[in-house]
Amino acid sequence: MATETTIAGLAPAVALLTASVVAVPLFRKLGLGSVLGYLTAGLVIGPFGFGLITDPVAILHVAELGVVMFLFIIGLEMRPAKLWALRKDIFGLGLVQVLTCGALLSAVGVYLGGLSIPVAVIGAMGFVLSSTAVIVKMLDERGETATPAGQRAVSILLLEDLAIVPLLALVALFAAFNGGSLTDGDQPVWMSVAIGAAAILAVVAAGKWLLNPLFGLVATLGGREIMLAASLMVVLGAALFMQWGGLSMAMGAFLAGVLLSESTFRNQLEADIDPFKGLLLGLFFLSVGMSLDLALVAREWVLIVVGVIAFMVAKAIGIFVIALLFRADWKEALLRSALFAQGGEFAFVLYAAALSHGVFDQRVAAIMSAIVILSMALTPLIVLLHDRYAPATKVSFDGVEAAKDLQNRVLIIGFGRFGQLVSQPLLARGVDVSLIEIDVDMIRAAGNFGFKVYYGDGTRLDVLRASGAATAEAILVCVDKPETADRIVELVKAEFPVAKLFVRAYDRGHALRLIETRVDYYIREMFESALVFGKHVLIGLGFDPAVAEETARDVRKRDEERLALQVVGGFTAGRQLLRGNMTTPEPTPLTQPKKKGTALSPSTAEVLEKEAEPPKPSAPPG
Repeated sequence: MATETTIAGLAPAVALLTASVVAVPLFRKLGLGSVLGYLTAGLVIGPFGFGLITDPVAILHVAELGVVMFLFIIGLEMRPAKLWALRKDIFGLGLVQVLTCGALLSAVGVYLGGLSIPVAVIGAMGFVLSSTAVIVKMLDERGETATPAGQRAVSILLLEDLAIVPLLALVALFAAFNGGSLTDGDQPVWMSVAIGAAAILAVVAAGKWLLNPLFGLVATLGGREIMLAASLMVVLGAALFMQWGGLSMAMGAFLAGVLLSESTFRNQLEADIDPFKGLLLGLFFLSVGMSLDLALVAREWVLIVVGVIAFMVAKAIGIFVIALLFRADWKEALLRSALFAQGGEFAFVLYAAALSHGVFDQRVAAIMSAIVILSMALTPLIVLLHDRYAPATKVSFDGVEAAKDLQNRVLIIGFGRFGQLVSQPLLARGVDVSLIEIDVDMIRAAGNFGFKVYYGDGTRLDVLRASGAATAEAILVCVDKPETADRIVELVKAEFPVAKLFVRAYDRGHALRLIETRVDYYIREMFESALVFGKHVLIGLGFDPAVAEETARDVRKRDEERLALQVVGGFTAGRQLLRGNMTTPEPTPLTQPKKKGTALSPSTAEVLEKEAEPPKPSAPPG
């Protein structure tokens, strides 16, 4: 009986994990993003799909912790000074966007949907609260979370998280005008607001005076697993405390992260929380997909489709206009409209409150929830369409000349820091050099220092021909990105095999790929400078300069040997040639041999003689 119960309990977990493992890589491969993959997988295995999961609401309550942990990680990156610097974006841009879009969507609900003012306002304000999980996840995948535009997006999300408190009070106010009482459960609304403010102050106080001493004590007395438990306790505890105060759990976690952002344990906390965050956030998207009632969509499909289109279009227009008014360029405004045009997870909280207070009936609550879920599912597709069809930013080419009919002995592709230095020995010896670069600002800047650099994308065959690759004796690939360098190498090897190919390697893995393509020469961009740096550190510590130079040569030799082994045996080969900073026991035989070893070849005899020699004393420091 116990075994059968265990199997029954494991089945939903296996279904969730399998759906994630299958759907997410597939959708990423198709370029649709992981969020849409999770939502689709949830719909397939949910109660309105194959029915492998029958209670998505229960899973949603657990999965919300993924959003909580995501906000905690963001908080760790947001130091108090940085958060203070964003105050205008939070309480200026964020507040204006929420109020303006709320008014627009309320008008849509009243005039297009025929809803009463209380129903239209609550439905609109729920849709205005964009999905923190969807937006931050997509910003993270695009690598834009830390950019100025990404920080403005996070600021808006923070204001929306704060807005849930007055919006819940607004639900109670509408309920009072509808014949209820101006209370939130058993307490007046003003008391709910006061409790929320007190909760914020309590979390701030605990973070300022308790958290650092707590982690210091745990780090001293506890083990690795206790530190992990303490990390989870802080995140979940702050979230729970804020929920008790009537605020969002995500806001509590965010505050805890901000308060720990300057802690010495910040990196450890981020490493501990990150795996849980990723897993639970995926579970959140799965549960949202499972919550979509396909039967309701089939019955009310006209109303739901019109609602999704009307709400998303109206909200996108409002966001675009506000972004321009706050001096964002049109490109940022367009992307923000695409990202924020959906409803979010806080809408479910607001709609549930409206249903319990009698502002919504069951049908309206279900339809509004379906509209929000479908908008969340459409957001990755809208962003994909934006990336594909949005007009590219116009770049001024004034004073910039495209590569055409160049005929020089050497072609240098990429004129950043590396390319500029590479050009100096060649120019010093009068070698004729053609320079092409894709960064227009870099071309203009180089012109101020006496360089004639042409505009050209080295990954295009026609540009390479126009740049003189067919007649160049040597082609130097000095671009920053390894994938770009690989593409150029592939083209040159196929179309211009006579030219000698010199390539800047990004790292060891890139160097191994270049070895396979048989380029004439490559160099890892950091290798030689790091060796010189290390050599001078030894000299600064008091070692003899000759010893430091010999040590650098030894490191270079060992690196070459390791690279040769990796070419044959894979990336992990030659690990024994690395010097680590962990002491490892010297292996000894179980039984000491009675006879001395005999060399079977001259090369082996040479190795044994070297091992028998006493070590040469190095010059002592000082």
